[in-house]
Amino acid sequence: MATILTSLLNWLRSLFFKEEMELTLVGLQNSGKTTLVNVIASGQFSEDMIPTVGFNMRKVTKGNVTMKLWDIGGQPRFRSMWERYCRGVNAIVFVIDAADPDKLEGAKSELKNLLEKPQLANIPVLVLGNKNDLPESLTVDQLIDVLNLKAITNREVSCYSISAKNQVNIDITLQWLIKHAKSA
Repeated sequence: MATILTSLLNWLRSLFFKEEMELTLVGLQNSGKTTLVNVIASGQFSEDMIPTVGFNMRKVTKGNVTMKLWDIGGQPRFRSMWERYCRGVNAIVFVIDAADPDKLEGAKSELKNLLEKPQLANIPVLVLGNKNDLPESLTVDQLIDVLNLKAITNREVSCYSISAKNQVNIDITLQWLIKHAKSA
């Protein structure tokens, strides 16, 4: 009975209240951040992606939630901008190419540096191991170990294995993001 009542209240709330959220997607170059934004926005994968220079911003509405997505370039010259775009957001999405072992140590270091910034304290982090469609891709448990995510205790941290290309686990990613929206 309580579940039915909760569902009814959530449905009524969705009719009258709009949720808004702001997210920043960061990660090393070629991890799939822009591809993920495009898949979330349009449901379409495009093979012909060009690297993000600086940043892109895109607003996407899913149900009663409007997401402002900041997609920040992952090249070394743009990483100093990450903190600025992560301040005050509902969540930080850190995208990793889980099939590129040569970039894992660099990704771990950049994530650690970012989360040490005092102005980003307590902001939830969603780590997405992208490209799980490739055979050499790490599992969620392997990513958690390699990135030492269990050592992060001062904020909520979640980790999913996704494929933006094949739209694997995009639904659970969206559910996690929407859960972190705030009422407008």
